[in-house]
Amino acid sequence: MISENHSEKTFPLPQMNWLISSFHHWTGRHLIDPKLSAESRARALFTAPFGVVAHNTDNDPIFNYGNQTALELFEIDWSTFTRLPSRQSAEPVNRQERDELMSRVTQQGYIDDYRGVRISSRGNRFMLEDAIVWNIIDDKADYRGQAAVFYEWSML
Repeated sequence: MISENHSEKTFPLPQMNWLISSFHHWTGRHLIDPKLSAESRARALFTAPFGVVAHNTDNDPIFNYGNQTALELFEIDWSTFTRLPSRQSAEPVNRQERDELMSRVTQQGYIDDYRGVRISSRGNRFMLEDAIVWNIIDDKADYRGQAAVFYEWSML
């Protein structure tokens, strides 16, 4: 397990704010109480009982954020997760489905109906249900990556 302080040092607050504000921009909903300070929102998101992951804008996007729930579900530590191409979170047979999903998100800004199988670093499979995937944009509306939140999952 990693500490919440480690995540705050590794994922800068401006990027955390973009992740949180982009979710609200696209969905009209809040991931975390907007009345909290930026630091408190970052801490609350990292320790939330739901999973949140994000990846960067590389041609082969790399995860750059995973909260504690996601890290535990993927059975991976922060430093390994943040070097992992996000495509590797799906089994090879499910990667085309994942690519189509990411294309829909890129075009629409977000989707709120994602359901799919993911695989942990130890090979354990789990199904995400009704995940929300959205584009992360900065204060100037420049694209900064994509993120997902999942409230329900089941081990397969």
